Amino acid sequence: MNLRRLFSIVLKELRQLRRDRLTFAMIVGIPTMQLLLFGYAINLDIRHLPAAVLDQAQTAHAREVTAALAQTDVMDFRYRLRTPQELDDLIRAGKVSAALVIPPDFERRLAEQALPRPPADPRAFVRPPLQIVVDGSDQVVQQAAAQLALLPLQKLLDPTTAAPVKNVEIVNFYNPARLAPVNTVPGLIGVILTMTMVLFTAMAIVRERERGNLEFLIATPVSPFELTLGKVLPFVGIGLVQVTVVLLLGMLIFHVPIRGTLADVYGAALVFIVASLSLGVFISTLAKTQFQSMQLAFFTFLPQILLSGFMFPYAGMPRPAQYLAEIFPMTHFIRLIRGIMLRGAHLRELWPELAALAAFCVITLTIAVLRTRKRLD
Repeated sequence: MNLRRLFSIVLKELRQLRRDRLTFAMIVGIPTMQLLLFGYAINLDIRHLPAAVLDQAQTAHAREVTAALAQTDVMDFRYRLRTPQELDDLIRAGKVSAALVIPPDFERRLAEQALPRPPADPRAFVRPPLQIVVDGSDQVVQQAAAQLALLPLQKLLDPTTAAPVKNVEIVNFYNPARLAPVNTVPGLIGVILTMTMVLFTAMAIVRERERGNLEFLIATPVSPFELTLGKVLPFVGIGLVQVTVVLLLGMLIFHVPIRGTLADVYGAALVFIVASLSLGVFISTLAKTQFQSMQLAFFTFLPQILLSGFMFPYAGMPRPAQYLAEIFPMTHFIRLIRGIMLRGAHLRELWPELAALAAFCVITLTIAVLRTRKRLD
């Protein structure tokens, strides 16, 4: 082995990497992004969970308990409700993830808890004075419920006793058995579509350029809009097939329910597929090689899966990370698909998420069309 020849090859590769600015940026950018996301944005401690209060007791003690829970910063009480129906509507629409319910007999339950009862007394069981309703369609919210159940409310509710008393009753909507596949399967639809749709289309125009097929397209009267749309449409059907496969396997193997209508499920999936495809086409206008397009696709996929709420609590992220998450289409699709499949919500109730996806499609497709030129240089 000749060390001089070996050094020449190494030097040649380093010079080639230096010329490839995108690859060189990825070498620094990917570890930097991972470090910032995991060290700064990803926080397993849930804070400021959007919540509501249904105070049916309307006593000073009840208001004191509500204030004490608000000071923990676990729940952010944004709504003051009057009826249980309002609570059902807010949770189904995804506007709140949890709710504190104080029953009308709140003071009586507190008094009954303070009474000494023998262990064998069938009346020894007294319903907890507080009830927390959580959205079980989100596994992260279920984890928050475990934190809420352990809050130090003993001295506040019953300062005269040192015995442990169950003060909080957790009511899990939509997933009372707390089955993990019920939460993960709907979210996996977004993950799978993001991986395939963005990657496929990110390589579409670049592949035509590398293989020389773009020369034939230049000689045709095809406009940039027609070229972009023609690259997107074939993958729409592929994406819908993937949605169908995941839904069937989820129902047959994991018994994941579909409480909403199939029309709403496929409607939300269709908009998300177009959004993912438009992102892929935009990436293909930036990359010069298929390898670069794969790098850029991975660069956009990683923050989407980490910041969308699929793996880590969205409520625990700092504000800048939440603002960044709102840009990505997967964040809005996770809310859409869980709301439709698990909570039985309608698209009209989730229209802000649908509007965000539609806006993303228009913006990215417009930029992609403007960047598409029928020129080899």
